[in-house]
Amino acid sequence: MQSRSPASRTGRPRSATADAAILAATREALVELGWSKLTLGDVATRAGVAKTTLYRRWAGKNELVVDAVAELFDALELPDRGSLAADIEGVVLQFATILALPEARSGLMAVVAEATRDEALRERIRESVVDRQKRLVLEGRARAQARGELPAEPDPGSSARTVDLIFDIVAGAVVHRTLVSAEPADEEWVRSFTRVLLHGLGE
Repeated sequence: MQSRSPASRTGRPRSATADAAILAATREALVELGWSKLTLGDVATRAGVAKTTLYRRWAGKNELVVDAVAELFDALELPDRGSLAADIEGVVLQFATILALPEARSGLMAVVAEATRDEALRERIRESVVDRQKRLVLEGRARAQARGELPAEPDPGSSARTVDLIFDIVAGAVVHRTLVSAEPADEEWVRSFTRVLLHGLGE
């Protein structure tokens, strides 16, 4: 079944307060019940809204959980710590901290598994999580270029490919470390990862 985006629906204006309550209730239910037992009815009860309110916004559990997890990653910030290496270390540590949250861990792994057979859900993950967080790469690269740490990339196509590659390397490594290998992405690991990212294996 194809996932549907709530943005395409019409009707009464959405309430930001209700949305926030629903997404918070979804994360709470993920921690207490787990993916398999989470239902829209339980989320509606926790959020204090009618079940129909959820269905006006989300087509089902998959989309709801994607948006609930995506909101966690929106809290990521790129600290200005004076150098590209230090900036990367700061944001990677934040990312690892979020991934360590039970609601992020269970929610992200569940929707990624579901997305293997749902192209529309994969697109929603790209739009809600991946594309939104590429802002960090754009910000970090622009800051490093202004410092003279990275060269400018005037070609838009080349620039976009570089952003994609950097995001894939960072996100892939941290997700694998924390969720697949179940190892801590602590300060020592983050320093080593950043050194390899910036200088390769030669140093």
